[in-house]
Amino acid sequence: MRLLWLTEHYPPSRGGMAESCDRIVRGLRGAGTEIDVAHLSRRDRPWHVAHERGGRLLTAPLEDNPEHALRRLWTSLRGEAYTHVVAFGGTYAMLGGPVLAAWLGAPLVTLLRGNDFDTGVFSLRRRGALLDALRASAAVCVVASSHGPLVSALVPEARVRWVANGIDTTNWQILPSERAAGRARREAAGRRTIGLIGQLKNKKGVGFLLDALAASGHAELFHLLLVGELEAELTVPFEHTRLPFLDRYELPALYAACDLVALPSFYDGLPNVALEAAALGVPLLASDAGGLGDLVDEEIGFPFAAGDAHGCRAALDRAARASEEELGKLGTAAAERVRRDFTPAAETEGYLRVFRESS
Repeated sequence: MRLLWLTEHYPPSRGGMAESCDRIVRGLRGAGTEIDVAHLSRRDRPWHVAHERGGRLLTAPLEDNPEHALRRLWTSLRGEAYTHVVAFGGTYAMLGGPVLAAWLGAPLVTLLRGNDFDTGVFSLRRRGALLDALRASAAVCVVASSHGPLVSALVPEARVRWVANGIDTTNWQILPSERAAGRARREAAGRRTIGLIGQLKNKKGVGFLLDALAASGHAELFHLLLVGELEAELTVPFEHTRLPFLDRYELPALYAACDLVALPSFYDGLPNVALEAAALGVPLLASDAGGLGDLVDEEIGFPFAAGDAHGCRAALDRAARASEEELGKLGTAAAERVRRDFTPAAETEGYLRVFRESS
C-alpha cells in the first residue's frame, strides 16, 4: 500500500492531534506501508519536500490562501500512484481529500478525531467539507465507538469503523526521580491532588467540574494541579497550582503528583491525556464523553455521564472517600487495561484492516 496522508496536524506542530498523527503514521510505516504526508501547515514555512523513513513529507503552508495551497499541492502530486488518500482531521484535509482522491483515482479514507465531528457538524464554515468528505469516503474511522451511530445517522451510506487510539508504554514510564518529585509535590499540597492537563477550557468541562467541586462539599479536601492554558473567563476559587503547557515528556513527574486526573468533557474523542495518565497508573475521574466511555469505568476510576452535574458531584464524593489502597488498585487496573487494550499494535492493525477492506 502507498498512502497520501493529508493533515493539518503533524510535527513540528504541537498538541495531541499532531502526536496522534505522528504515532499512527509511524506505526503504519513500521508495518511496511509507504506514506507521503502532506502537512497543510498553519506555520510560516516554505514549501518543501523531504524524504523520511517510509515515505515523504510534503510541507504545504496554508498561509492566508488555503485554496492556493491545495491546488499547488495537486501540481506536486500529478503522476503519483497511491492506493488510498487519507484525510486526517482538520477542515482543509477534509476539503481537499475528496477532490485529490478523485483526481488520483484512489479511495478516500477519512479519520475523524473528536472536534472534527462533534463541533464540525454544527459549524457553518466546516459542515459542508465534513459531510462531503464523509459521503465521498470508502471508509470513515472514528476513535470513539459512540461516534459511529452519529456518523451513520447523518450519512447512512458511510462505512464506519472504530479504531481506538493507542499509546506506546515501552518508554512511557515514571522514573524514580520523577516519582520522588511527584511525591514531594503531593506532600507540599497537603491534600488529595486532582490533575487537569491539556486544554483548560469551558468546552472541555473545566468550569463544569469547578462548579461541581464547589457544590460537592469536598473542595477543602482537594488541591488542583492545572497544566495548560487556562481560558481567560475561568477563575479557580480553590487551592491550586498553575503551570503552563508542557511538552509530553515533561509530564510524567506531574502525573506522579496526581492522585487523580480529571477529564470532565462534554464531548470528546479519546484524549491522549486519558491514556497517558492511565498508563502511568493514575485513576481517572472522567465523563463518558466520546472515547472516554470506551476507556473509563468503575474498575479504573470514577466515571459519570457527560454533563450530569449530580453524577459529577457523586464521582467527586467517591473519589474523596476512597482510601489510598483503593486508589492504588484503580491505578494498577488502569495501567493494565491500557497495556492490554490500547496498544499501538492494535491501532496499526485496525487501520491496516480498514485499508485492506477499502482497496
